[in-house]
Amino acid sequence: MAAVTPGPSNIMVTAAGANAGLLRGLPCLLGVATGMGLMMFLVPWGLGSVVLGYPVVLKTLNWGGAAFLLWLSWKIATSTRIESSLEQEPVGYLQAAAFQWVNPKAWLVSASAAGTFLSAGAGSPVVQSVYLGGLFFLAALPSCFVWLAFGATIQRVLQSPRRLRMFNVAMGVLLAVSIVLIVA
Repeated sequence: MAAVTPGPSNIMVTAAGANAGLLRGLPCLLGVATGMGLMMFLVPWGLGSVVLGYPVVLKTLNWGGAAFLLWLSWKIATSTRIESSLEQEPVGYLQAAAFQWVNPKAWLVSASAAGTFLSAGAGSPVVQSVYLGGLFFLAALPSCFVWLAFGATIQRVLQSPRRLRMFNVAMGVLLAVSIVLIVA
């Protein structure tokens, strides 16, 4: 399942778990699952063909996505949870949900699911899209939870400011490197 494999969203969820713990990282996880579920509904239903049919819209999404991804990377890389645990929040629900729209892996998974699972003889495209979106949302919850739990577990190792800083910089850099998939 695509939701459990490494990718930009799971890097973000892992960083949320490592910096904020399991409970405070849940909004990020729920945002990823909701955003991806909504995308999995809208892309098969027809939004994907509209976006892909207009190169200027696609290019705008690509560069806007790259900018948003750089901002999230910076936020993760500069997080200092140990020094200011009450002030520093992980990527939240809305940010994580919006991120799916600029996540190249999310677009690839949504387009692939539409091509693989939609069938002319299986009923209304809207109903099929609702099933795909709902199924992906339900599958993403436990899949992304693995990454959140990993981040929360590694939190014990990251008790020193130096280790936490190294981890956050590494996660921010990994997220920023994924920009190559968007603008290439």
